[in-house]
Amino acid sequence: MNELIESLRHIVGAAHVLTDGNLTAWEQDWRKRSHGKALAVLRPGSTDEVARVVKACAAFRAANPTSALSIVPQGGNTSLVVGSTPDDSGQQIVLSLQRMNNVRGLDGANLTMTVEAGCILQTVQEHAQQAGYLFALSLAAEGSCTIGGNLGSNAGGTQVLRYGNARDLCLGLEVVTAQGEVWHGLSGLRKDNTGYDLRDLFIGSEGTLGIITAATLKLYPLPAAQLTAWAAVPSLEAAVSLLGLAQRQLGAGLTGFEAMGQFALRLVAKHYPQQRIPLYQDSPFCVLLENSDHESEAHARAQFERLLETALEGGCVSNAVVAESLTQAQALWHIRETIPLAQAQEGLNIKHDISLPVSAIPAFVHSTDAQLEAAIPGVRLVNFGHLGDGNLHYNVQAPADADAAVFLRDLEPAVNRIVFDSVVAHGGSISAEHGVGSLKVDHLTHYKSPVALTMMRAIKQALDSQNLMNPGRVVRMIKC
Repeated sequence: MNELIESLRHIVGAAHVLTDGNLTAWEQDWRKRSHGKALAVLRPGSTDEVARVVKACAAFRAANPTSALSIVPQGGNTSLVVGSTPDDSGQQIVLSLQRMNNVRGLDGANLTMTVEAGCILQTVQEHAQQAGYLFALSLAAEGSCTIGGNLGSNAGGTQVLRYGNARDLCLGLEVVTAQGEVWHGLSGLRKDNTGYDLRDLFIGSEGTLGIITAATLKLYPLPAAQLTAWAAVPSLEAAVSLLGLAQRQLGAGLTGFEAMGQFALRLVAKHYPQQRIPLYQDSPFCVLLENSDHESEAHARAQFERLLETALEGGCVSNAVVAESLTQAQALWHIRETIPLAQAQEGLNIKHDISLPVSAIPAFVHSTDAQLEAAIPGVRLVNFGHLGDGNLHYNVQAPADADAAVFLRDLEPAVNRIVFDSVVAHGGSISAEHGVGSLKVDHLTHYKSPVALTMMRAIKQALDSQNLMNPGRVVRMIKC
């Protein structure tokens, strides 16, 4: 093993092979659910270095078939499902791509930008905006998450309703395979029917099939105006009615539709009292809407006012405000983005990133709330998320007088079973945008089709026969 480490130092430089000291930034996940032990942390600076590292590790495994050596690709380490940190075996190499953060080019006529996997999402957004374009992926961790991680987990965010997930915003990839070869697939083509879509295979694979090192991303023209409204709604049924009304009246201009439960907003008010939260105290849910208009701000405002007037008259909105400035709009979005931070301040909790048909969301919430409240008296439910695309963050907080750590340790399996059973009963999925990682991998055997799992294992075996790439995530291989 020492010989391997020495060869890796030769490939990426000794300064970029970390084996001792405090490696918590790479070994511990963002939620502090897991703290592993890495054999080494590698920080390559180019695709060629990544390929040579993987090739060296594959050769070591071939020469030492009983070895448990493996590679864990890592971007910003913002995974919520423990998908990018090492286990405690001390046999895994963390391959951090943060040094690979160059913007390789922007093609305005083709509306594409090619960036390396270690680029911070916010940097990509800003680079596109400075050139007069929009890169439409937006989420709370955008100041620290990376494009490679976004694509590896097929991230969603607040604008999926209009622009789709990360998969929909990517036209081509550069990937280092599990054998250390490089697939040069950085096409900016929107049509290419020359066989299996390898791009879609690697997006959402969480580094289990290969390592994304660069991507060609879709851009859009910047809208002439973006307006934000905040509406109090009397029920989730009313929120769904408002969504339908907004889709009919705003069409493609509706780029955001977020729902937030009252308790989620109460946590923000409790832990971040400097934030001014409108209309939430007398309403079970509030909705945040965004209207992107390519004509003018006046046109966008007139559309919004007409929509909200109709909604108020129809009873699906009880009160509403429209942001009068960019500062006010940013403040409203900041409230939504602060919910996970406020929940963390409140204590350990059980997170669920689920998707459902929009029409099924009210019935799911009523049924699951009732089941959890009957099973755990005093349980607190933090319900918020991207209602427009059917993605809820349906999180479960311990009763106020309970020990949160004990609650998590003793009741998480039972809570997950109630929630996941209800999700499936209502036609949904147990993972919407956070991925599977190691937290959900064992649940797939219960909630995923056996046929689907067989095909997934066949793909993993075909592309990574040594099980070198991020093992134990997404799908577990069956030992013969």
